[in-house]
Amino acid sequence: MTSNRYTQIGLDRIIRIAWLEKTVSLMLDGNDRKAIKAALQHDLQDFFQSPTTVERGSLDKTMTILMKVWFAVPTELEPLHAQGLELLKRLPSQEHLPLHWGMMMAAYPFWAAVALQTGRLLKLQAKVAAAHIQRRVREQYGERQTVSRATQRVLRSYVDWGVLIETSKKGIYGAGVPIPIDDSQVTAWLVEASLCARPNGSASLRDLFNSPSLFPFQIKPIPAEHLVAASPRLDLLRHGLDDELIMLKRPPL
Repeated sequence: MTSNRYTQIGLDRIIRIAWLEKTVSLMLDGNDRKAIKAALQHDLQDFFQSPTTVERGSLDKTMTILMKVWFAVPTELEPLHAQGLELLKRLPSQEHLPLHWGMMMAAYPFWAAVALQTGRLLKLQAKVAAAHIQRRVREQYGERQTVSRATQRVLRSYVDWGVLIETSKKGIYGAGVPIPIDDSQVTAWLVEASLCARPNGSASLRDLFNSPSLFPFQIKPIPAEHLVAASPRLDLLRHGLDDELIMLKRPPL
């Protein structure tokens, strides 16, 4: 499961942030897997109303994604998940988006891959085309139609989350209002989530704070020492005076 996270797509459905928030709320209320799935099926079924088995299957697949992000996470993500839940309890609901983003990146690195290409283009221009992002993602995941479709679903999810804005031209998006993050615990957690989405589990401090995959956020940089102090699962390696490498203490295989 560990290695497959980086090669699988898994995100062929639009994932609305309200659905993730609902999943977390049910979990924090102490519901078990069966109760959470029953509640999600009840609340989401209106979005998948159709007599066809295809649409009913879409609901099942969507619920699987929601559960994998906040309930049945891969084993190597359990510490990140546990701390994420604690942060969700502490923060008001309007500040939960970075935590949902982080768990989406960690559980489904494809989400981070699409964000990386989107963020790179947004650094160059005010508007981005879905076709350009799809082409770049296909270069990484293969020239398959499933990659293009999944990329489009992820972009539509970004729109639902408000981090991308639709323009008057179909398939052309602008950036949403940047979300400021100045809580050092949230910053450290988001850095860890970002590293969990990378196969090598490491990156320079500068690259982490400026990563295009975190394009929705305006992160207040903190010193490397403060970063690793805020998370027991991060380590610091220095190369010279200015080159600081942040890594997971147990990097993914």
